[in-house]
Amino acid sequence: MIQLLLACLLAAAIIGAVRFQQRRRGADAPTQPAWQFPAQLDPSDFSTDSGQWMVVVFTSSTCSTCADVAAKARVLESSSVSVSTVDYVDNVELHERYEIDAVPITVIADASGVVKRGFIGAVTATDLWAGLAEVREPGSIDQTDGCGHGEEL
Repeated sequence: MIQLLLACLLAAAIIGAVRFQQRRRGADAPTQPAWQFPAQLDPSDFSTDSGQWMVVVFTSSTCSTCADVAAKARVLESSSVSVSTVDYVDNVELHERYEIDAVPITVIADASGVVKRGFIGAVTATDLWAGLAEVREPGSIDQTDGCGHGEEL
């Protein structure tokens, strides 16, 4: 009986110590939202002609990955696709306006500025080409695993 009483007292002391430590430590740090890309762009903010699809790459001159993504995006430029690179140092106001909090962020938007596809971080040229092709003509990209299995990714 004494052993049971001692075990209960020990358990209560441990629980009390844990609760004291939790209160002393304070609240858990708030979770951070995931980075996001804008849902809408104003075409007048970028060098684009009427009716063109827009590819916009938000970058920073201090980011080597950004330079690589911007170079891959420039290849997409054509008579129907405009490509703009928005460097943080040169265009702080656009980064703030579109709430860009990480770079590189690449978005593909229609002529009205509605973002149809976005990429955060490094992206391959293949993914950029496929992203643009798919938003311009849905269903044009084979979404299988490439091994003839026909499974969707």
